Amino acid sequence: MADLKSFINPARFLRDLKSKDHHRIFGASDILKYIGPGLLVTVGFTDPGNWAANIATGSGYGYTLLWVVTLSTIMLTVLQHNVAHLGIATGYCLSEAATIYTNRRISRIMLSFAELASVATSLAEILGGAIALQMLFKIPIRIGAIMVTIFVIIMLFSHSYRKIEKWIIGFVSIIGIAFLYELFLVDVDWGKAAVSSIKPSIPKGSMLLLMSVLGAVVMPHNLFLHSEIIQSRQWHLEDEKIITRQLKYEFADTLFSMIVGWGINSAIIILAAATFFSHGIKVEELQQAKSLLEPLLGTNAVVIFAVALLFSGIASSITSAMAGGSIVSGMFLEPYNIKDSHTRAGVLISLIGGLIIIFFIGDPFKGLILSQVFLSIQLPFTIAIQIYLTSSKKVMGKYANSRFLIVLLCIIGGVVVFLNLKLLFEVIFH
Repeated sequence: MADLKSFINPARFLRDLKSKDHHRIFGASDILKYIGPGLLVTVGFTDPGNWAANIATGSGYGYTLLWVVTLSTIMLTVLQHNVAHLGIATGYCLSEAATIYTNRRISRIMLSFAELASVATSLAEILGGAIALQMLFKIPIRIGAIMVTIFVIIMLFSHSYRKIEKWIIGFVSIIGIAFLYELFLVDVDWGKAAVSSIKPSIPKGSMLLLMSVLGAVVMPHNLFLHSEIIQSRQWHLEDEKIITRQLKYEFADTLFSMIVGWGINSAIIILAAATFFSHGIKVEELQQAKSLLEPLLGTNAVVIFAVALLFSGIASSITSAMAGGSIVSGMFLEPYNIKDSHTRAGVLISLIGGLIIIFFIGDPFKGLILSQVFLSIQLPFTIAIQIYLTSSKKVMGKYANSRFLIVLLCIIGGVVVFLNLKLLFEVIFH
């Protein structure tokens, strides 16, 4: 409750960060120590699947649907903040907690389903990286997919959490800088973009894209990943004052990272609106960006776009594989550890599973859509188990959700579930 009130009142949040022991505001160097877990999650909703939805949205409806990014980011912030609390307060990730506190048969089925969702996510991420390699070097999609997968496996099997976090921060920075560069090249109506970011509007025929943008932001593997990363720092082993302080730092990390993700997703829509929509060009797949951007913005813009897409695919492949490793290791009540056989199995199932499916996909864009459809099916189960666990005093003790937060989470979960199921229905029966 305190953190949610602080979310509405930033001044209160800064006052809450004041140490009771030292009577001072924690310095920037203190806060920066805890920045990392949220950025790993940010990569998950700035992935190639989101790129496809955002470009189609901006090219088809201009700035009009920017408000969907704002709404979905607020919803995601609350969900990610809540699941991070589970990790800090209990010392268990979402997968471990589900194994311990729910019926074993049900938890195994749910977690196996979640691992398949990780495979579907990795499919989209690897595919995005492969599309970027094709745009840059004309490498065939399947060969590029193999190259991306091998690189990601090497990175995961040879680096620790903290080193991976640094790589991800670098990747996210490159992506952000790339889009800032792109925005400087186009004529943006910033006034209209600002209004559209907060003013709801649903143009005729836009419902499918609206739901795809909203549904793609809240991804099940990110909920597993955030709880795993946050608890891996062993904060729960400290005394109550330390736990309380870390909960506040986690909120700062989550809020900062979600804002970064909001900025990147908004920038993609703005870029598509200013570049494509203003010229009456509708884009429906990532490969079109190369042929359409070059005559409008020049060769440099195309290269920057493709490089950013490549880093997005690599970074999001890393996070989806880490989530897969966390899910499988949690089934055996073990923390994520790349040297452990269960973690490695989860990582490889996620990456190799996604890679294999790519070889049976003829249309890369349809592959991205199908991966989002599968995530839509799995997402309601992950949100439901999260709300159950974080609302239980048996699991969370004094840190269990308040009634207000339970209602808020149920509303958010209900909206996400409804829109994702409606998206699934539209895709199947459209």
